[in-house]
Amino acid sequence: MQSNTEVIKNLTEQNDELENYFRNTIIPQLFVDANLILRKFTPPAMKQFSLSKGDINRPMAEIHDNFRYPSIIENIQTVIDSNEILEKEIQTTDLRWYQMNIIPYIQKENNQTNGVIITFVEITFRIRDLKEQEKLISDHETLLDTLSHDIKNPLGNLILAIDEFKTGGLENQESFDALLGIVERALGKIQNLIEDLSESRAKEHKYKSHAELLNFEHILEDVRLTLNEDIRASGAVIKTDVQISEITFSRRKLRSIIYNLLNNAIKYRSPEKNPAIAISIIPDDEYIVVSITDNGIGIDESKHEAVFSKYYRLDNSLEGSGIGLYLVKELVVNSGGKILLESEPGKGTTIRVFLKDLVKTPLLSS
Repeated sequence: MQSNTEVIKNLTEQNDELENYFRNTIIPQLFVDANLILRKFTPPAMKQFSLSKGDINRPMAEIHDNFRYPSIIENIQTVIDSNEILEKEIQTTDLRWYQMNIIPYIQKENNQTNGVIITFVEITFRIRDLKEQEKLISDHETLLDTLSHDIKNPLGNLILAIDEFKTGGLENQESFDALLGIVERALGKIQNLIEDLSESRAKEHKYKSHAELLNFEHILEDVRLTLNEDIRASGAVIKTDVQISEITFSRRKLRSIIYNLLNNAIKYRSPEKNPAIAISIIPDDEYIVVSITDNGIGIDESKHEAVFSKYYRLDNSLEGSGIGLYLVKELVVNSGGKILLESEPGKGTTIRVFLKDLVKTPLLSS
């Protein structure tokens, strides 16, 4: 049986070992007892959370603001009550991230929790890396969605033309040449999309779209030619008002934005009248605003937000994948812009896309 002297000696040695550990660890750590009193902390905690020796033996309720994390007291109490470890990623007001572990301190004699040990491991850079990876994945998914969506129209035209050739019902050389023109344009569009993808992968950042000085009239004409068969079949009349001709932007993105908006204006036309579509491009403070107004079926106000959701379809009777407006919003917002919608059922729709010139306001584009 140990004497009192030996017991005191052992306790002193254990306390010295604990003090030595607390002095030399590089991790901010706190020891809080079962009454929520701060009993001990490591030197890194002094720097990270502005603690001082005068805070020892103070209630956590009096110093919890130092941690810039409002629910720390509730979390400590939860661990004391449950006797289970709590792990949580937290962000403090200085925008730094920590992996916070609250571990119950259990007394062997009665197997009861006598407090907690809290450790804070900074993970700011890891969180930033994860966010960047998530951004890359999201951008890659948007790229794939855009390519699959943009290739659908020329591929459909190509399939229809091949069916016409198979039937052998062409009446004259003029019909043959017209059909051949459709095939050539469709193949050209598909080839351009493949070249755009190859070029983007060849860049230093394979998910980064190359920004270049673009002419709006050229992009509009490119889109008009792609949708030529739909425009002709619907009898659509398109008027343009281009007040600013150039923008530094990604060609693939700008083309996809205008293509999707014009395609929707034709697709969701009123059955009682031919589509009348107005396209305007005007400067507005730090933005260039692309507006497309139609006289189509319109959109109920309750659906204004939903139409920008992925796979949402306004009319299931019409052909489509439901990602057109979703892609437009993703491309615009990820490039530092915004998008607004005004519409009423039976009165048509106006969509305004606010684009930032990437030379005047350079951004990391997706």
